[in-house]
Amino acid sequence: MKRIRCWDCILFALLALSSLPFFAGCNAPKNQLNTFNRHFELSDYENSAIFAQKNMSNRKDPAGEDLLWALQLGTIERIRKNYQKSTEYFDKSEDMLKYYDEQFKGGDIIGSTAVNENVIPYRGEEYDGVMVNTYKALNFMAEGKMDLARVEFNRALDRQRRAKEKFVEEINKLNAKLEKEQQQNGFAKSNVENPTTHQLLAQKYPNLYNFQAYPDFVNPFATYLAGVYFNLVGDHSKAVDLLKESYGMVGGNPFIAEDLSATEGVLGGGGRLENTVWLIFENGLGPVKEEFRLDIPLFIATSKVKYVGIALPKLAFRDRAYPYLIVDSDGKSFTTLPVADMDRVVQTEFSKDFGGILIRAIISATAKAVAQYALEQQGSNAASIASTLVAAYSYASTAADVRVWTALPKDFQIARFPKPKNGKLKITPPGSVPLDIDIPNCNNAIVYVRIINNRAIPVYEVMAF
Repeated sequence: MKRIRCWDCILFALLALSSLPFFAGCNAPKNQLNTFNRHFELSDYENSAIFAQKNMSNRKDPAGEDLLWALQLGTIERIRKNYQKSTEYFDKSEDMLKYYDEQFKGGDIIGSTAVNENVIPYRGEEYDGVMVNTYKALNFMAEGKMDLARVEFNRALDRQRRAKEKFVEEINKLNAKLEKEQQQNGFAKSNVENPTTHQLLAQKYPNLYNFQAYPDFVNPFATYLAGVYFNLVGDHSKAVDLLKESYGMVGGNPFIAEDLSATEGVLGGGGRLENTVWLIFENGLGPVKEEFRLDIPLFIATSKVKYVGIALPKLAFRDRAYPYLIVDSDGKSFTTLPVADMDRVVQTEFSKDFGGILIRAIISATAKAVAQYALEQQGSNAASIASTLVAAYSYASTAADVRVWTALPKDFQIARFPKPKNGKLKITPPGSVPLDIDIPNCNNAIVYVRIINNRAIPVYEVMAF
Protein backbone atom coordinates (compact mmCIF):
# COMPACT_ATOMS: atom_id res chain seq x y z
CA MET A 1 0.00 0.00 0.00
CA LYS A 2 1.33 3.44 -0.87
CA ARG A 3 2.95 5.15 2.12
CA ILE A 4 1.85 8.61 3.13
CA ARG A 5 4.44 11.27 4.02
CA CYS A 6 4.41 12.72 7.53
CA TRP A 7 3.43 16.18 6.22
CA ASP A 8 0.46 14.58 4.46
CA CYS A 9 -0.55 13.04 7.81
CA ILE A 10 -0.39 16.39 9.60
CA LEU A 11 -2.36 18.09 6.84
CA PHE A 12 -5.00 15.35 6.93
CA ALA A 13 -5.16 15.61 10.72
CA LEU A 14 -5.89 19.33 10.48
CA LEU A 15 -8.57 18.77 7.86
CA ALA A 16 -10.19 16.00 9.89
CA LEU A 17 -10.05 18.10 13.05
CA SER A 18 -11.75 21.02 11.33
CA SER A 19 -14.54 18.79 9.98
CA LEU A 20 -15.34 16.96 13.21
CA PRO A 21 -17.58 19.69 14.74
CA PHE A 22 -19.71 19.59 11.59
CA PHE A 23 -20.38 15.86 11.81
CA ALA A 24 -20.13 15.04 15.50
CA GLY A 25 -23.48 13.96 16.89
CA CYS A 26 -25.28 15.53 13.96
CA ASN A 27 -27.86 14.12 11.59
CA ALA A 28 -29.83 17.26 10.81
CA PRO A 29 -32.52 15.67 8.58
CA LYS A 30 -33.32 13.10 11.28
CA ASN A 31 -33.57 15.74 14.01
CA GLN A 32 -35.71 18.01 11.84
CA LEU A 33 -38.10 15.21 10.93
CA ASN A 34 -38.46 14.21 14.57
CA THR A 35 -39.46 17.78 15.45
CA PHE A 36 -41.91 18.01 12.56
CA ASN A 37 -43.46 14.65 13.45
CA ARG A 38 -44.05 15.73 17.05
CA HIS A 39 -46.03 18.76 15.86
CA PHE A 40 -47.93 16.78 13.25
CA GLU A 41 -48.87 13.90 15.54
CA LEU A 42 -50.43 16.44 17.92
CA SER A 43 -52.53 17.80 15.01
CA ASP A 44 -50.62 21.05 15.45
CA TYR A 45 -50.77 21.86 11.76
CA GLU A 46 -49.93 25.52 12.26
CA ASN A 47 -46.55 24.81 13.85
CA SER A 48 -45.99 21.86 11.52
CA ALA A 49 -46.31 24.23 8.57
CA ILE A 50 -44.14 26.93 10.16
CA PHE A 51 -41.39 24.43 10.89
CA ALA A 52 -41.50 22.93 7.40
CA GLN A 53 -41.40 26.37 5.77
CA LYS A 54 -38.41 27.34 7.92
CA ASN A 55 -36.45 24.37 6.59
CA MET A 56 -37.03 25.09 2.89
CA SER A 57 -34.22 26.95 1.15
CA ASN A 58 -36.50 28.47 -1.55
CA ARG A 59 -33.62 28.36 -4.01
CA LYS A 60 -34.25 28.28 -7.75
CA ASP A 61 -32.64 24.85 -7.95
CA PRO A 62 -33.75 22.59 -5.07
CA ALA A 63 -31.26 21.48 -2.45
CA GLY A 64 -31.15 19.47 0.74
CA GLU A 65 -34.64 18.55 1.91
CA ASP A 66 -36.59 21.13 -0.14
CA LEU A 67 -38.62 18.43 -1.86
CA LEU A 68 -39.39 16.65 1.39
CA TRP A 69 -40.69 19.81 3.08
CA ALA A 70 -42.75 20.75 0.04
CA LEU A 71 -44.43 17.33 0.24
CA GLN A 72 -45.15 17.79 3.93
CA LEU A 73 -46.54 21.29 3.37
CA GLY A 74 -48.78 20.13 0.53
CA THR A 75 -50.28 17.53 2.87
CA ILE A 76 -50.77 19.98 5.74
CA GLU A 77 -52.54 22.54 3.56
CA ARG A 78 -54.76 19.81 2.11
CA ILE A 79 -55.77 18.73 5.62
CA ARG A 80 -56.53 22.39 6.39
CA LYS A 81 -58.63 22.53 3.19
CA ASN A 82 -56.42 25.23 1.72
CA TYR A 83 -56.65 23.46 -1.61
CA GLN A 84 -55.03 26.14 -3.74
CA LYS A 85 -52.07 26.44 -1.36
CA SER A 86 -51.79 22.67 -1.15
CA THR A 87 -51.72 22.38 -4.93
CA GLU A 88 -49.03 25.08 -5.12
CA TYR A 89 -46.76 23.06 -2.82
CA PHE A 90 -47.48 19.87 -4.73
CA ASP A 91 -46.73 21.73 -7.98
CA LYS A 92 -43.36 22.70 -6.49
CA SER A 93 -42.84 19.09 -5.47
CA GLU A 94 -43.58 17.90 -8.98
CA ASP A 95 -41.17 20.45 -10.45
CA MET A 96 -38.44 19.20 -8.10
CA LEU A 97 -39.15 15.57 -8.94
CA LYS A 98 -38.78 16.45 -12.61
CA TYR A 99 -35.55 18.36 -11.91
CA TYR A 100 -34.02 15.37 -10.15
CA ASP A 101 -35.20 13.00 -12.86
CA GLU A 102 -33.18 15.05 -15.32
CA GLN A 103 -30.17 15.57 -13.02
CA PHE A 104 -29.10 12.05 -12.05
CA LYS A 105 -25.49 12.74 -11.03
CA GLY A 106 -22.87 10.09 -10.46
CA GLY A 107 -20.92 12.56 -8.34
CA ASP A 108 -23.60 12.28 -5.68
CA ILE A 109 -22.83 8.57 -5.35
CA ILE A 110 -19.17 9.36 -4.75
CA GLY A 111 -20.12 12.01 -2.20
CA SER A 112 -22.34 9.57 -0.32
CA THR A 113 -19.54 7.01 -0.08
CA ALA A 114 -17.08 9.67 1.14
CA VAL A 115 -19.43 10.99 3.82
CA ASN A 116 -22.97 9.49 4.01
CA GLU A 117 -26.26 9.42 2.13
CA ASN A 118 -27.44 12.68 3.71
CA VAL A 119 -25.11 14.75 1.55
CA ILE A 120 -27.32 13.92 -1.43
CA PRO A 121 -30.47 16.07 -1.80
CA TYR A 122 -33.72 14.27 -1.13
CA ARG A 123 -34.82 13.23 -4.63
CA GLY A 124 -38.13 11.60 -3.78
CA GLU A 125 -39.50 8.12 -4.37
CA GLU A 126 -41.79 6.82 -7.07
CA TYR A 127 -44.68 6.60 -4.60
CA ASP A 128 -44.06 10.27 -3.73
CA GLY A 129 -44.78 11.27 -7.32
CA VAL A 130 -47.86 9.05 -7.55
CA MET A 131 -49.30 10.49 -4.34
CA VAL A 132 -48.50 14.06 -5.41
CA ASN A 133 -50.66 13.67 -8.50
CA THR A 134 -53.36 11.79 -6.59
CA TYR A 135 -53.59 14.49 -3.93
CA LYS A 136 -53.67 17.21 -6.58
CA ALA A 137 -56.53 15.35 -8.28
CA LEU A 138 -58.41 15.25 -4.96
CA ASN A 139 -57.81 18.98 -4.45
CA PHE A 140 -59.27 19.72 -7.89
CA MET A 141 -62.23 17.41 -7.26
CA ALA A 142 -62.95 19.26 -3.99
CA GLU A 143 -62.89 22.54 -5.96
CA GLY A 144 -65.10 21.13 -8.72
CA LYS A 145 -62.32 21.38 -11.34
CA MET A 146 -62.93 18.00 -12.92
CA ASP A 147 -60.90 18.54 -16.08
CA LEU A 148 -57.81 19.36 -14.02
CA ALA A 149 -58.46 16.31 -11.85
CA ARG A 150 -58.45 14.18 -15.01
CA VAL A 151 -54.99 15.51 -15.92
CA GLU A 152 -53.61 14.59 -12.49
CA PHE A 153 -55.06 11.08 -12.50
CA ASN A 154 -53.57 10.48 -15.92
CA ARG A 155 -50.20 11.68 -14.64
CA ALA A 156 -50.39 9.41 -11.60
CA LEU A 157 -51.22 6.41 -13.77
CA ASP A 158 -48.46 7.28 -16.20
CA ARG A 159 -45.95 7.51 -13.34
CA GLN A 160 -46.92 4.02 -12.26
CA ARG A 161 -46.54 2.73 -15.80
CA ARG A 162 -43.06 4.23 -16.21
CA ALA A 163 -41.79 3.48 -12.70
CA LYS A 164 -40.43 -0.01 -13.30
CA GLU A 165 -38.59 1.06 -16.44
CA LYS A 166 -37.13 4.09 -14.65
CA PHE A 167 -36.03 1.99 -11.68
CA VAL A 168 -34.12 -0.44 -13.90
CA GLU A 169 -32.41 2.47 -15.69
CA GLU A 170 -31.31 4.13 -12.45
CA ILE A 171 -30.07 0.86 -10.96
CA ASN A 172 -27.98 0.23 -14.08
CA LYS A 173 -26.40 3.69 -13.78
CA LEU A 174 -25.80 3.16 -10.08
CA ASN A 175 -24.20 -0.23 -10.62
CA ALA A 176 -21.89 1.17 -13.30
CA LYS A 177 -20.67 3.90 -10.93
CA LEU A 178 -20.28 1.48 -8.05
CA GLU A 179 -18.37 -0.99 -10.23
CA LYS A 180 -15.92 1.79 -11.03
CA GLU A 181 -15.57 2.55 -7.31
CA GLN A 182 -14.92 -1.11 -6.58
CA GLN A 183 -12.24 -1.32 -9.24
CA GLN A 184 -10.45 1.67 -7.75
CA ASN A 185 -10.64 0.24 -4.24
CA GLY A 186 -9.35 -3.33 -4.17
CA PHE A 187 -10.98 -4.14 -0.81
CA ALA A 188 -14.47 -2.90 -1.68
CA LYS A 189 -15.71 -5.76 -3.84
CA SER A 190 -14.67 -8.41 -1.31
CA ASN A 191 -16.37 -6.51 1.48
CA VAL A 192 -19.59 -6.05 -0.47
CA GLU A 193 -19.76 -9.76 -1.29
CA ASN A 194 -18.82 -10.99 2.20
CA PRO A 195 -21.62 -13.42 3.26
CA THR A 196 -20.98 -12.70 6.94
CA THR A 197 -22.17 -9.13 6.46
CA HIS A 198 -25.45 -10.35 4.97
CA GLN A 199 -25.90 -12.82 7.84
CA LEU A 200 -25.41 -10.02 10.36
CA LEU A 201 -27.90 -7.87 8.46
CA ALA A 202 -30.49 -10.67 8.50
CA GLN A 203 -30.13 -10.88 12.29
CA LYS A 204 -30.46 -7.12 12.77
CA TYR A 205 -33.25 -6.53 10.22
CA PRO A 206 -35.11 -9.84 9.76
CA ASN A 207 -38.26 -8.24 8.34
CA LEU A 208 -36.59 -6.40 5.46
CA TYR A 209 -38.15 -8.62 2.80
CA ASN A 210 -40.81 -10.27 4.95
CA PHE A 211 -43.93 -8.69 3.46
CA GLN A 212 -46.32 -9.09 0.55
CA ALA A 213 -45.26 -6.60 -2.10
CA TYR A 214 -47.60 -4.82 -4.46
CA PRO A 215 -46.81 -5.03 -8.19
CA ASP A 216 -43.84 -2.83 -9.07
CA PHE A 217 -44.50 0.71 -7.83
CA VAL A 218 -48.30 0.47 -8.15
CA ASN A 219 -50.35 2.19 -5.48
CA PRO A 220 -53.77 0.48 -5.36
CA PHE A 221 -55.43 3.59 -3.90
CA ALA A 222 -54.36 5.78 -6.82
CA THR A 223 -55.58 3.16 -9.29
CA TYR A 224 -58.90 2.60 -7.51
CA LEU A 225 -59.66 6.30 -6.99
CA ALA A 226 -58.89 6.98 -10.65
CA GLY A 227 -61.35 4.21 -11.54
CA VAL A 228 -64.08 5.81 -9.43
CA TYR A 229 -63.33 9.24 -10.92
CA PHE A 230 -63.47 8.08 -14.54
CA ASN A 231 -66.69 6.26 -13.74
CA LEU A 232 -68.24 9.43 -12.31
CA VAL A 233 -67.24 11.60 -15.28
CA GLY A 234 -68.60 9.09 -17.79
CA ASP A 235 -65.41 7.42 -19.09
CA HIS A 236 -66.73 3.98 -18.25
CA SER A 237 -64.41 1.98 -20.47
CA LYS A 238 -61.32 3.39 -18.75
CA ALA A 239 -62.99 2.98 -15.36
CA VAL A 240 -63.59 -0.73 -15.99
CA ASP A 241 -59.92 -1.32 -16.82
CA LEU A 242 -58.76 0.47 -13.68
CA LEU A 243 -61.28 -1.24 -11.41
CA LYS A 244 -60.28 -4.62 -12.80
CA GLU A 245 -56.66 -3.81 -11.97
CA SER A 246 -57.68 -2.67 -8.49
CA TYR A 247 -59.68 -5.81 -7.81
CA GLY A 248 -56.72 -7.89 -8.93
CA MET A 249 -54.55 -6.22 -6.28
CA VAL A 250 -57.18 -6.06 -3.52
CA GLY A 251 -59.13 -9.25 -4.06
CA GLY A 252 -61.87 -9.90 -1.56
CA ASN A 253 -62.96 -6.29 -1.19
CA PRO A 254 -66.69 -6.43 -2.04
CA PHE A 255 -66.92 -2.66 -2.56
CA ILE A 256 -64.48 -2.81 -5.47
CA ALA A 257 -66.39 -5.77 -6.86
CA GLU A 258 -69.62 -3.74 -6.67
CA ASP A 259 -67.93 -0.81 -8.42
CA LEU A 260 -66.69 -3.05 -11.20
CA SER A 261 -70.04 -4.77 -11.64
CA ALA A 262 -71.97 -1.48 -11.68
CA THR A 263 -69.57 0.12 -14.16
CA GLU A 264 -69.68 -2.86 -16.49
CA GLY A 265 -73.48 -2.62 -16.31
CA VAL A 266 -73.39 1.05 -17.30
CA LEU A 267 -70.97 0.26 -20.12
CA GLY A 268 -73.35 -2.43 -21.33
CA GLY A 269 -76.25 0.01 -21.59
CA GLY A 270 -77.66 -0.38 -18.09
CA GLY A 271 -78.16 3.32 -17.44
CA ARG A 272 -76.02 5.86 -15.64
CA LEU A 273 -74.45 5.49 -12.25
CA GLU A 274 -76.42 7.39 -9.59
CA ASN A 275 -77.49 7.57 -5.93
CA THR A 276 -74.17 6.21 -4.69
CA VAL A 277 -71.85 7.45 -1.95
CA TRP A 278 -68.22 6.47 -1.52
CA LEU A 279 -66.61 6.89 1.89
CA ILE A 280 -62.82 7.14 1.71
CA PHE A 281 -60.95 6.87 5.00
CA GLU A 282 -57.33 8.10 5.08
CA ASN A 283 -56.18 6.38 8.22
CA GLY A 284 -53.31 6.88 10.66
CA LEU A 285 -49.70 7.60 9.86
CA GLY A 286 -47.34 5.89 7.45
CA PRO A 287 -43.87 4.59 8.25
CA VAL A 288 -40.84 6.49 9.40
CA LYS A 289 -37.22 5.45 8.97
CA GLU A 290 -34.93 4.72 11.88
CA GLU A 291 -31.18 4.27 11.95
CA PHE A 292 -29.41 1.11 13.07
CA ARG A 293 -25.69 0.46 13.16
CA LEU A 294 -23.93 -2.67 12.10
CA ASP A 295 -20.30 -3.52 12.90
CA ILE A 296 -19.06 -5.39 9.86
CA PRO A 297 -16.07 -7.58 9.03
CA LEU A 298 -13.77 -5.96 6.48
CA PHE A 299 -10.95 -7.46 4.50
CA ILE A 300 -8.38 -5.30 6.28
CA ALA A 301 -7.06 -7.70 8.89
CA THR A 302 -5.56 -5.40 11.49
CA SER A 303 -6.38 -4.34 15.01
CA LYS A 304 -5.09 -0.89 14.16
CA VAL A 305 -8.36 0.09 12.46
CA LYS A 306 -10.19 1.70 15.36
CA TYR A 307 -13.75 1.77 14.04
CA VAL A 308 -15.48 -0.12 11.24
CA GLY A 309 -19.24 0.24 11.15
CA ILE A 310 -22.09 1.18 8.85
CA ALA A 311 -25.36 2.96 9.54
CA LEU A 312 -28.44 1.79 7.68
CA PRO A 313 -32.10 2.85 7.62
CA LYS A 314 -34.99 0.58 8.49
CA LEU A 315 -38.71 1.17 8.35
CA ALA A 316 -40.62 1.63 11.59
CA PHE A 317 -44.39 1.36 11.36
CA ARG A 318 -46.81 3.63 13.15
CA ASP A 319 -50.39 3.02 14.22
CA ARG A 320 -53.74 3.27 12.54
CA ALA A 321 -56.06 5.87 13.95
CA TYR A 322 -58.85 3.26 14.01
CA PRO A 323 -59.22 -0.23 12.60
CA TYR A 324 -62.19 0.94 10.49
CA LEU A 325 -65.10 3.38 10.37
CA ILE A 326 -68.77 2.47 10.63
CA VAL A 327 -71.21 4.46 8.55
CA ASP A 328 -74.97 4.51 9.16
CA SER A 329 -77.14 5.42 6.17
CA ASP A 330 -80.93 5.07 6.13
CA GLY A 331 -80.76 2.63 9.05
CA LYS A 332 -78.17 0.37 7.45
CA SER A 333 -74.56 0.04 8.61
CA PHE A 334 -71.47 -0.31 6.44
CA THR A 335 -67.88 -0.84 7.56
CA THR A 336 -64.87 0.46 5.68
CA LEU A 337 -62.43 -2.07 4.24
CA PRO A 338 -58.79 -1.61 3.13
CA VAL A 339 -58.06 -0.64 -0.44
CA ALA A 340 -54.35 0.18 -0.06
CA ASP A 341 -51.73 -0.31 2.63
CA MET A 342 -49.20 2.52 2.41
CA ASP A 343 -46.79 0.56 4.59
CA ARG A 344 -46.65 -2.04 1.82
CA VAL A 345 -46.34 0.63 -0.88
CA VAL A 346 -43.33 2.13 0.91
CA GLN A 347 -41.85 -1.30 1.72
CA THR A 348 -42.06 -2.36 -1.91
CA GLU A 349 -39.87 0.50 -3.06
CA PHE A 350 -37.61 0.54 0.01
CA SER A 351 -36.73 -3.14 -0.40
CA LYS A 352 -35.68 -2.49 -4.01
CA ASP A 353 -33.52 0.49 -2.97
CA PHE A 354 -31.90 -1.22 0.00
CA GLY A 355 -29.29 -3.18 -1.98
CA GLY A 356 -27.77 0.04 -3.32
CA ILE A 357 -27.90 1.67 0.13
CA LEU A 358 -26.02 -1.28 1.64
CA ILE A 359 -23.34 -1.31 -1.08
CA ARG A 360 -22.68 2.42 -0.73
CA ALA A 361 -22.44 2.11 3.07
CA ILE A 362 -19.91 -0.74 2.81
CA ILE A 363 -17.80 1.12 0.24
CA SER A 364 -17.84 4.20 2.48
CA ALA A 365 -16.75 2.18 5.53
CA THR A 366 -14.04 0.43 3.51
CA ALA A 367 -12.59 3.70 2.25
CA LYS A 368 -12.46 5.15 5.76
CA ALA A 369 -10.91 1.95 7.17
CA VAL A 370 -8.25 1.92 4.45
CA ALA A 371 -7.38 5.52 5.33
CA GLN A 372 -6.96 4.57 9.00
CA TYR A 373 -4.81 1.59 8.12
CA ALA A 374 -2.59 3.55 5.73
CA LEU A 375 -1.92 6.20 8.34
CA GLU A 376 -1.15 3.69 11.10
CA GLN A 377 1.38 2.03 8.79
CA GLN A 378 3.45 5.21 8.90
CA GLY A 379 4.47 4.52 12.50
CA SER A 380 4.92 8.18 13.44
CA ASN A 381 3.16 10.14 16.17
CA ALA A 382 1.66 12.51 13.60
CA ALA A 383 0.28 9.60 11.59
CA SER A 384 -1.15 8.03 14.75
CA ILE A 385 -2.91 11.28 15.61
CA ALA A 386 -4.23 11.56 12.08
CA SER A 387 -5.48 7.95 12.23
CA THR A 388 -7.34 8.71 15.46
CA LEU A 389 -8.97 11.70 13.81
CA VAL A 390 -9.95 9.58 10.81
CA ALA A 391 -11.54 7.08 13.20
CA ALA A 392 -13.45 9.88 14.91
CA TYR A 393 -14.52 11.29 11.55
CA SER A 394 -15.57 7.81 10.41
CA TYR A 395 -17.77 7.35 13.46
CA ALA A 396 -19.26 10.85 13.37
CA SER A 397 -19.97 10.80 9.63
CA THR A 398 -21.55 7.33 9.69
CA ALA A 399 -25.24 8.20 9.53
CA ALA A 400 -28.20 6.63 7.78
CA ASP A 401 -30.56 8.50 5.51
CA VAL A 402 -33.90 8.45 7.32
CA ARG A 403 -35.67 11.00 5.13
CA VAL A 404 -39.21 9.97 4.18
CA TRP A 405 -42.56 11.72 3.60
CA THR A 406 -43.97 11.24 7.10
CA ALA A 407 -47.34 12.98 6.62
CA LEU A 408 -48.65 10.09 4.50
CA PRO A 409 -51.29 7.77 6.03
CA LYS A 410 -50.88 4.18 7.12
CA ASP A 411 -53.68 2.92 4.92
CA PHE A 412 -56.68 3.88 2.81
CA GLN A 413 -60.09 2.29 3.37
CA ILE A 414 -63.35 2.53 1.48
CA ALA A 415 -67.05 1.83 1.78
CA ARG A 416 -69.68 2.10 -0.95
CA PHE A 417 -73.42 2.38 -0.28
CA PRO A 418 -76.68 3.96 -1.55
CA LYS A 419 -77.09 7.68 -1.02
CA PRO A 420 -79.28 8.28 2.08
CA LYS A 421 -82.76 9.49 1.25
CA ASN A 422 -82.67 11.99 4.09
CA GLY A 423 -79.19 13.19 3.13
CA LYS A 424 -77.77 12.29 6.55
CA LEU A 425 -74.78 10.10 7.35
CA LYS A 426 -73.42 9.12 10.73
CA ILE A 427 -69.78 8.00 10.66
CA THR A 428 -68.43 6.43 13.84
CA PRO A 429 -64.84 5.48 14.69
CA PRO A 430 -65.00 2.50 17.10
CA GLY A 431 -65.20 3.75 20.67
CA SER A 432 -65.28 7.40 19.65
CA VAL A 433 -67.68 10.23 18.97
CA PRO A 434 -69.87 9.94 15.84
CA LEU A 435 -69.42 12.38 12.98
CA ASP A 436 -72.65 13.69 11.41
CA ILE A 437 -72.35 14.60 7.74
CA ASP A 438 -74.90 16.09 5.36
CA ILE A 439 -74.94 14.94 1.74
CA PRO A 440 -76.03 17.72 -0.67
CA ASN A 441 -78.61 17.28 -3.40
CA CYS A 442 -76.61 15.50 -6.11
CA ASN A 443 -76.44 12.29 -8.17
CA ASN A 444 -73.42 10.83 -6.35
CA ALA A 445 -70.95 11.90 -3.66
CA ILE A 446 -67.54 11.13 -2.24
CA VAL A 447 -67.04 11.65 1.49
CA TYR A 448 -63.35 11.87 2.32
CA VAL A 449 -62.26 11.51 5.96
CA ARG A 450 -58.71 11.95 7.29
CA ILE A 451 -57.85 10.93 10.87
CA ILE A 452 -54.16 10.85 11.73
CA ASN A 453 -54.53 9.20 15.16
CA ASN A 454 -57.19 8.44 17.75
CA ARG A 455 -56.56 11.77 19.53
CA ALA A 456 -57.10 13.88 16.42
CA ILE A 457 -60.31 15.60 15.40
CA PRO A 458 -61.49 14.04 12.11
CA VAL A 459 -61.18 16.22 9.02
CA TYR A 460 -63.66 15.59 6.22
CA GLU A 461 -64.84 16.93 2.89
CA VAL A 462 -67.84 16.13 0.69
CA MET A 463 -67.49 16.13 -3.09
CA ALA A 464 -70.75 16.18 -5.01
CA PHE A 465 -71.19 14.81 -8.55
